[in-house]
Amino acid sequence: MNVKRSFLVFLMFTVIAWTARSPATAADKVRIAVSNFNVTFLPVAVASKKGDFRDEGLEVEIIRVSAAVSVAALASGDLDYIMVLGSSVRAALRGLPIKVLASFIDALALALIAQPGIKSVAELRGKTLGISTFGSTSDLAARIMVRHYGVDPEKEMKILGVGPDAALLAALKEKLIDVAIASPPADVQAKKMGFNVLARAYDVFRYPAIGLSATDKKIKERPDEAKRILKALIRANRYMRDDRTGTIHVLMEWAKVDHESAAMAYDGSAAVFNANDGTIPEEGLRLVLEQAKKEARITRDIPLTEITNVTILRETQKQLNAKRD
Repeated sequence: MNVKRSFLVFLMFTVIAWTARSPATAADKVRIAVSNFNVTFLPVAVASKKGDFRDEGLEVEIIRVSAAVSVAALASGDLDYIMVLGSSVRAALRGLPIKVLASFIDALALALIAQPGIKSVAELRGKTLGISTFGSTSDLAARIMVRHYGVDPEKEMKILGVGPDAALLAALKEKLIDVAIASPPADVQAKKMGFNVLARAYDVFRYPAIGLSATDKKIKERPDEAKRILKALIRANRYMRDDRTGTIHVLMEWAKVDHESAAMAYDGSAAVFNANDGTIPEEGLRLVLEQAKKEARITRDIPLTEITNVTILRETQKQLNAKRD
């Protein structure tokens, strides 16, 4: 079964979508993929809900599919844009003609959560760390964080793949693990349960996780469309930083959670929203690239121009700044 057919079969059974429509005009139809309807992918939800896509003459269908499927579907032309940055980098390294255009989540909102008796990361020597799965972003983040505070995760800790955040909190409660790495609102929930938040990833390192990616063909043939998508997402990201109340209400509908859960997720993630109108943090991107190279067993030097195209973003930023002035 080829990639395109596989994707279409997948869609028949699992697609859930949001659509931002422009009723007054014949808008350009665009399909954007996200991996989940949560705070991580909130920029595209805000752009949809607040009418930013509509204002750019776009009818956007937001489709939830796994990162691997979205990359394959982007390459085959079944999707126009995807929001998973790390997967786009790995795909580019495999030779797929995909480029990262911008970043909207510049760091990870992950936190190290420990048993009540553990007060610092330095105390984790000899302890058991719970992660979601081996090789995941949370696994990488946990190792970077404990190493930053002087603990060698490979030699001085035991690491277990436990599963999603709910499973990690349950494992902490049952004392099957000493520390876990989880994302908001699990950190707030953990505090209420008496656990300690030892450190947050965004205080230690930058790691762009969510952005906009497209194929070389799309960038070449539809540069104006790409600019309009970027304009909408940049305006959405500004709104997310400036309007907590409004963003929380969007998140409640997007993630189908109550106000308290949405507020906790927002407050735990606000620090990672891009503050530079989509500019990709170079140091963080190099970290993503080095991790992808390691996974692919690539040793050669790879310039960032091989995995990104910043020309479209720079032109978009100029247009937006000109309007603001």
